[in-house]
Amino acid sequence: MAGVWILVEHRDGEIRRVTLEAAGAARKVADELGTEVTAVMLASGLEDKAAELGAYGVDKVLYAEGEAFAYYTAEVYAAAVAELVKQHQPDVLLFPASLQGKDLAGRLAAKLDVSVAVDCTALAVADGRLKATRPMYAGKVYAEVILSGQPQIASLRPNVFDVVETGGSAAVEKVEVAAPEPRVTLDEVLKEAEGKIELTEASIIVSGGRGMKAAENFKILEELASVLGAAVGASRSAVDAGWRPHTDQVGQTGKVVCPNLYIACGISGAIQHLAGMGTSKVIVAINKDPDAPIHSKANYSVVADLFKVVPPFTEECKKIKAAQ
Repeated sequence: MAGVWILVEHRDGEIRRVTLEAAGAARKVADELGTEVTAVMLASGLEDKAAELGAYGVDKVLYAEGEAFAYYTAEVYAAAVAELVKQHQPDVLLFPASLQGKDLAGRLAAKLDVSVAVDCTALAVADGRLKATRPMYAGKVYAEVILSGQPQIASLRPNVFDVVETGGSAAVEKVEVAAPEPRVTLDEVLKEAEGKIELTEASIIVSGGRGMKAAENFKILEELASVLGAAVGASRSAVDAGWRPHTDQVGQTGKVVCPNLYIACGISGAIQHLAGMGTSKVIVAINKDPDAPIHSKANYSVVADLFKVVPPFTEECKKIKAAQ
């Protein structure tokens, strides 16, 4: 067997956590299949980082160096990975279900004419084939699918799979792959505010909806998020109103998140929003409407005015943090 592959995502010279989650999932699948885990890393100047993946279950890294790989470009990455797949014939190829991973997984599946399961929440092996569990119809049902073709491609929902530290280092093999001239070139990368936590990787998210009433009121949530070490999200209605950027949107048409704790403030709980955060480990809803759908999804409900609840809650969190 040619093994289980993952694709490495990196940003600002560091390997992203979603890659380590994919490595942990790949390790379990590879152990069931009796094969190895290989990481494909397309980068520029990051060869010293490649061996570190061995501490997370990776046996070998195929490392391709080039300026064209410094930043993600769909055409370039898809062509390079497709070339490596055709050369080595892996059995399984796993991607994080990040913006990059979703884009690349679908593009690569079309290029290789194979099936793909997206946004998976569980993986298993059945009769030597990959069996993936994934949500359908905005999370109303979960489907178990057996993938056909080779490689079997799946993208994994962030914050669902554990990072498994196995120790050791991976063998790094430098490979040469073609980097086609892209039709679109990258001129500049606009970075988010320093220290801002990526929504899909956050373990705690504080989100606001229409009940926030105005953009300036999100300062209340930002203060709480600062104390908790959380990211700030928003419902579509808050984004459509111009109160938050689209990058903060949680939901079916925004980002799908799975934090350990999701605090929904002034969010009614439309099905499109629930589809984006419904798999959160613990959900706290703060909404003065007792009939708001979010309450039926929440583990803990606070039926009260968020402007009277959140500020004192923030102060209590500050006291607890100061006492630690």
